Amino acid sequence: MNILRKIKLLPLLSILIIAGCKSNSSDPGPNPTVSSTTPGTDATGMPRNTIVTASFSTAMNATTITATTFTLQNGSTPVTGVVTYSGTTATFTPSAILEASSVYTATITAGAKSAMGSSLALTTWNFTTVGLPVPGLTDPLNSATGVALNKVVSLTFSGAMDPATINSSTFTLTQGTTVIPGAVAYTGITATFTPTSALAGNTVYTSTVTTGAKDLAGNAIAANKVWSFTTVVLPVVNSTDPIQNAIGVARNKVVALTFSEAMDGATITASTFTLKQGTTSVSGAVASSGTTATFTPANVLSANTIYTATITTGAKDLSGNALASNTVWSFTTGGTSASLAAVNLGSSINYVILAKTGISNISTSAITGDLGLSPAAESYITGLSLTDATGYATSAQVTGKVYAADQASPTPINLTTAVNDMLTAYTDAAGRPTPDFSELGTGNIGGMTLTPGLYKWSNTVSLPSDVTISGSSTDIWIFQIAGDLTQSNAVKITLVGGAQAKNIFWQVAGTATLGTTSHFEGVILSQTAITIQTGASFHGRALAQTAVVLDGNAVTQP
Repeated sequence: MNILRKIKLLPLLSILIIAGCKSNSSDPGPNPTVSSTTPGTDATGMPRNTIVTASFSTAMNATTITATTFTLQNGSTPVTGVVTYSGTTATFTPSAILEASSVYTATITAGAKSAMGSSLALTTWNFTTVGLPVPGLTDPLNSATGVALNKVVSLTFSGAMDPATINSSTFTLTQGTTVIPGAVAYTGITATFTPTSALAGNTVYTSTVTTGAKDLAGNAIAANKVWSFTTVVLPVVNSTDPIQNAIGVARNKVVALTFSEAMDGATITASTFTLKQGTTSVSGAVASSGTTATFTPANVLSANTIYTATITTGAKDLSGNALASNTVWSFTTGGTSASLAAVNLGSSINYVILAKTGISNISTSAITGDLGLSPAAESYITGLSLTDATGYATSAQVTGKVYAADQASPTPINLTTAVNDMLTAYTDAAGRPTPDFSELGTGNIGGMTLTPGLYKWSNTVSLPSDVTISGSSTDIWIFQIAGDLTQSNAVKITLVGGAQAKNIFWQVAGTATLGTTSHFEGVILSQTAITIQTGASFHGRALAQTAVVLDGNAVTQP
């Protein structure tokens, strides 16, 4: 019974199966969709070697997943690449790395169909590639000047870099075409170049970071980063005193130099600033202020001798920059190892006082030696109560004779000769070259002991306190004074060691004034007047081209 029923149902079942099969073959099923993409929609910072993928909701007909249906564009520019399909995923592999910082659009068209033939709805999505690493701030800045010689050069990037790509090949420093040796390091987002040795002063250097520098994703900087800077201008010696190869330098010379900028006084010392005579060091005191340094010898330098001064690279400016190189210069002192020749007074030596315009005495004086006045007449000799004789006069205050231009012959001619000889002696004294001592005490010689030699001052000389002149009986002193000579009250000049007043010559361009109760030694050759104030004593000769004024003085010829 059951078997017969089954047999009867077989044709009907076959008809139903066949009908069902025909119905399925004409229905493609639902449309496929893109279920996920890589990169995701609107993704940013994507690597430039990104492979674009799309996963479908169902198996696709592989023959419909092609470079025609699956495309990638950078703006309106198509990107070439290879399209593949596997499982339910389509892949677009660009033929070259993508552009940095660019928006790309991936598209799968309706030409892509499922395995059952259903078409995909047009699908697009965008993503943005990562930006290239950007070289940022440099230190020093481009075109910077005054850069320190020990500068560590650095460059900061826009993001983290691959340390392996920051090396001596990709980060260099050059001076012209010369490569500067140094160590390259990288930390954080900053690369540094540390020169092996100090850079040269006032020099242009160029730093370069090449496109070999890459970020962690392997992206290189777009172009070489190049910048230049100039190192600090090192201090230099602008001038020296004495100048190089100077001759006739005073034996009391304070050696000095001027720098191009203010210096660190702690670096200007007896170690960095020296003076030598040959290989022998000269002892002295070193001082500095601002741009000037001085070396003051402890003792008077030798006459007619070569000395060498040196300031070393140990001398530094306020920023710690040293001189580029040692500065060395030499000079030769003046004077002579032989004895200085005495000033030839000619016939003016016959007078203890000789003047041209007048000789006046206020209080009673005691004068030992002859007096002479020319071209002025005897009437211009006052205060001495003269008694006339033939060709001369006498005075109770004078142990000697008094001569004037209007007295009997041969006095006038003798006086003319004496005055001319006085002028010649003045010129001789003023014109002696190569002084042993120049500007001693800047004109204040109070308290000093003066040894033999030629002294020169460009201004007034004062004796505010006692002065000692020390030397032998044959030694000579010549004092060249461009201004006045002023001796204070009660101040005394003392001779020691056998020094003699006749060998001491004071050439004075201005006036000579000897204070009250003072004591003076030597021959004064004055271009103007000589005033010997009340109670002063004078051992020497007063030879004036104008007048001599006395006031109760003891005047004695040497």
